[in-house]
Amino acid sequence: MFQPGQSGNPAGRPKGAKNRITEELREAFAMLLENNLEQYEIWLAQVAAQDPAKALDLALRMSERFVPTLARQEITGLDGKDLNFEFKFGDHFKKPEDE
Repeated sequence: MFQPGQSGNPAGRPKGAKNRITEELREAFAMLLENNLEQYEIWLAQVAAQDPAKALDLALRMSERFVPTLARQEITGLDGKDLNFEFKFGDHFKKPEDE
């Protein structure tokens, strides 16, 4: 018999171990999407015809199930100073002093 506050497995799940049910649901959802990919594209196109922003939002939310979200990284120069970048895109963006 368990004492109050004690579970059936006092050691618990090892740190970093994935929940079996969550993994099974993730795999089932992936199979559902994979088996209906052509239909998903049709549904998404139908939504996009009425509301492109909503279609993009749906596509992004679906991707979150399969593509890991990357953590933001702060990149600095030497001694923590800011990095400065300059991008040039053809002649349309020339500064007057560049001519």
